[in-house]
Amino acid sequence: MPRFTSPKGYTVPFKKYLLTGLMVWLPLAITIWVLLWMMNVLDGLFGQLLTGLSAVSSDQSAASLEKLRHIPGLGVVLVLGFMLLTGALVSNVAGRWWLKQWNRMFTHIPVVKSIYNSVKKVSDTLFSSNGNAFRTALLVQFPRQGSWTIAFQTGVPDGEVAKHLPGELISVYVPTTPNPTGGYFLMLPRSEVIELEMSVDEALTYVISMGAVSPTAPTLPSNHGPAT
Repeated sequence: MPRFTSPKGYTVPFKKYLLTGLMVWLPLAITIWVLLWMMNVLDGLFGQLLTGLSAVSSDQSAASLEKLRHIPGLGVVLVLGFMLLTGALVSNVAGRWWLKQWNRMFTHIPVVKSIYNSVKKVSDTLFSSNGNAFRTALLVQFPRQGSWTIAFQTGVPDGEVAKHLPGELISVYVPTTPNPTGGYFLMLPRSEVIELEMSVDEALTYVISMGAVSPTAPTLPSNHGPAT
């Protein structure tokens, strides 16, 4: 990219300034784009719900529902409110009893029970407050010996799988970059992985940035020194 030279002889590096400005605004632009995408998805689902309600409502009720469709972000607010209300209800004894009946109903429906049970087990593992999934960042050799990448511990092999595997192994997820939602599931000997002190957020940032954003090195205590 050409440079502009002012009458006083100063050279203006357009390319440098352009890339610097891009680095300042790109994270914010991507964040806003993701939030707008999520809002549009939730508003679309809310609009479909209103369409179904309008089909079985009177003309006056349908007109009122149609007005709600044109309020931007209302679907997001209602979904978040519904989630908070659901969480509050199932946090007490009566709510947990109803949740148990709900789970029992879906686990007895053919075809549905297979999908529902699988998704529930994954969500319980990922979002449980006492679970170990994605709590630890690791260094593993992948896809070959001598080639290292970031991974996350998701648990340990169990059941029939563990019976066929010798030694102490752990289950790990190796994300792809720059999209960490895709990746590989591996079962590796615990002795072949290195546990990192960095947080999961720092490790994900390192993966998404393709190594451009290095995690902060852990600070040592001020009185750290050789033992006397």
